[in-house]
Amino acid sequence: MLRRLWLATLALTVTLALSGCGYNQFQKLDEEVKASWSEVLNQYQRRADLIPNIVATVKGEANFEQETLTQVIEARSKATSIQATPELINDPAAFQKFQAAQGALTSALSRLMVVVEQYPNLKANQGFQDLRVQLEGTENRVTVARNRYIKTVADYNVLARSFPNNLTAMVFGYQVKPTFTVQNEAEISKPPSVNFDKPAAK
Repeated sequence: MLRRLWLATLALTVTLALSGCGYNQFQKLDEEVKASWSEVLNQYQRRADLIPNIVATVKGEANFEQETLTQVIEARSKATSIQATPELINDPAAFQKFQAAQGALTSALSRLMVVVEQYPNLKANQGFQDLRVQLEGTENRVTVARNRYIKTVADYNVLARSFPNNLTAMVFGYQVKPTFTVQNEAEISKPPSVNFDKPAAK
């Protein structure tokens, strides 16, 4: 009887100690980081899926600037070649590589949309206009999802660095998670330069 009481007391003490040192909060924020990261990946995938249709439409335009189109195709290929798994957020080097590839794709798309402005037939193509609207919407979703991820990771990292929670992090292996860098944000948070003015009615 005394042994059972002692074990129950020990279990209660451990539970209270873990709660007091942020263990439960680590569990909560870790799940939130995973969920927000999944949404970032979903939106990047949505963009990647949209690009082949854009490329196919642009290819139909005679004498279109091939170098710009090739840059988009290559940037998409590089970005989608990186296996974007949930574990990526626990590997700073892999995360940085993924981030750079997505930033390069954003830049390539932006250049493509600027060049398109020189081709009246593409600007007047309703199918292409629809794709442009979808692209802008996707870029906005990417920005929202990425910002949510940044905020969630910031909350998690503050917890992981704060005493005495940092001791809990050390014991249970909760590492500080990587996030999008300031330099990268300045580049990839800019949406493509897209002009949505409809062509004048004939």
